[in-house]
Amino acid sequence: MEQLYTDKEVLADALSAEKTATTHYNTFANECVHQSVRSAILHCLEQEHAIQQDVFEVMHQKGFYPTPAAEEKKVAEAKQKYGQAMKTF
Repeated sequence: MEQLYTDKEVLADALSAEKTATTHYNTFANECVHQSVRSAILHCLEQEHAIQQDVFEVMHQKGFYPTPAAEEKKVAEAKQKYGQAMKTF
């Protein structure tokens, strides 16, 4: 049987779907009035984030989603920038 989609295409689609799902669950949780429903939505959001991480890890391991190493200088700059932002709250 002929394969219609490559592993990379299937995984990219799955990752995209998970990103969309987490966006929607986050919006639902933010707009939820009832605490019990909000808790259920947050639980779903947590599960979707776990699935998203699993898909990302598979893609990264297979070389479908390469992430270059960050330069130490840029890491330090980001820590300083966002550390200062957190102090203002």
